[in-house]
Amino acid sequence: GDERTARRTPTRLAREKTLTMETLNPQVKAVEYAVRGPIVIKAGEIERILQEGGKKPFTEVIKANIGDAHAMGQQPITFLRQVVALCTFPELLDSPSFPEDAKRRAQRILQGCGGRSLGSYSASQGVDCIRQDIAAYIEQRDQGVPSNWENIFLTTGASDGIVSILRLLVSGEGRARTGVMIPIPQYPLYSAAIAELGAVQVNYYLDEDNCWALDVHELHRAYQAAKQHCQPRVLCIINPGNPTGQVQSKKCIEDVLHFAYEENLFVMADEVYQENVYAPDCEFHSFKKVLYEMGPEYFNSVELASFHSTSKGYTGECGFRGGFMEIVNLDPEVKAQLVKLLSVRLCPPVAGQAAMDVIVNPPQPDEPSFAQFHKEKASVLGALADKAKLTEQILSAVPGIKCNPVQGAMYAFPQIFIPPRAVEEAKALGMQPDMLYCLRLLEETGICVVPGSGFGQREGTYHFRMTILPSPEKLKVLLEKVRDFHIKFLKENSALEEPQCRVQA
Repeated sequence: GDERTARRTPTRLAREKTLTMETLNPQVKAVEYAVRGPIVIKAGEIERILQEGGKKPFTEVIKANIGDAHAMGQQPITFLRQVVALCTFPELLDSPSFPEDAKRRAQRILQGCGGRSLGSYSASQGVDCIRQDIAAYIEQRDQGVPSNWENIFLTTGASDGIVSILRLLVSGEGRARTGVMIPIPQYPLYSAAIAELGAVQVNYYLDEDNCWALDVHELHRAYQAAKQHCQPRVLCIINPGNPTGQVQSKKCIEDVLHFAYEENLFVMADEVYQENVYAPDCEFHSFKKVLYEMGPEYFNSVELASFHSTSKGYTGECGFRGGFMEIVNLDPEVKAQLVKLLSVRLCPPVAGQAAMDVIVNPPQPDEPSFAQFHKEKASVLGALADKAKLTEQILSAVPGIKCNPVQGAMYAFPQIFIPPRAVEEAKALGMQPDMLYCLRLLEETGICVVPGSGFGQREGTYHFRMTILPSPEKLKVLLEKVRDFHIKFLKENSALEEPQCRVQA
């Protein structure tokens, strides 16, 4: 046995790791996701210091960095949780403390599950009866525009659907490589997925001076410029906007769809905030409905994938990872390839599918749970509308901050003036000026927001994104702290523009 032992003795003292930063997939290295980036990691460290009794100039960290409603204190919608509870633990179907309409929905969902259990895999596209409920919901939402349930795919949150569709669309080498047009500012899922798939990011800029509207001339500019070095094949839209909170007008959507039709682009409409519209003069129009109203020439040819989720709206059920996509005008052979791709991951979480079902099939006026459901929904959306207004009002009044109206979604994306001295300091530290600003804000006030550089912004402008999800009391405190910090930041950095003192001999 000596010989064998000898062979096993390491010849080098330190065996090198196979996976190092040098051998790591370079596309993984290129991925950045600001919503959970360095600033949030720092916030976590500060939270630990506070928990261990450490001293800071504040008593708690307020995380306004991510649209995570329940983490910010929003209460679950009772009816949704009742249905999911019944599905998870069917013995409760005999309990008198659950309403009949919740039981009916749970029984229907369980009938669609293998062995009548939420614990079995579903088909890769999702549970059939849930897909049918989603199609019925879309028809009702779009005032009768037909929806075929076989075009509905359940997904693990909207993110998973968006990445799956991008995966189908990325091909070619060099100048033929797929270009993906995304709004700037954008939700960084898009830039991250594009980097990971090795596609080409094509930026089109939203018009901040016009409430972040999408301008079709800017789409043309971006498209023509990109054609020099890639093949733009995809146009991504986020409506209502994240991080920008704008709600697109019908006319704007028509212009975008006409452009996509002319240039033969596949349209991806991220509509996860469709229930979150607050401005009285705005309403949500789905891309699919507008496409239908443009006539058969458009409706039967433009390839469109739209996305929705359990995570936003009035339910805020992020942790269930529920979502769906509807895809129209997809080549039938490509559709089979999509099903194949989805089947590798088996299926989205079935509890998340059940949660999605409740969102598309809520209590009706003649059902026992309607009154409480309606009250809870109105209360959540009413509070968000109030907070959207409050946020814009307080931020707009601060010298050196400009904040567009938050027409929808869950975020404000104010522009902040950063004095030249602070810009220089940031450069010296090798960071973006708005990253320096957000780090200082965190260290001095305990407020965690995300720098605009993580979403993209016009050269020389600086922003941050904050959610409007904290409770009204907390939000007011947060906004006042931001205001006081900003004024102090301006003073400190401008007051020091003049040389402070002569060097003493």
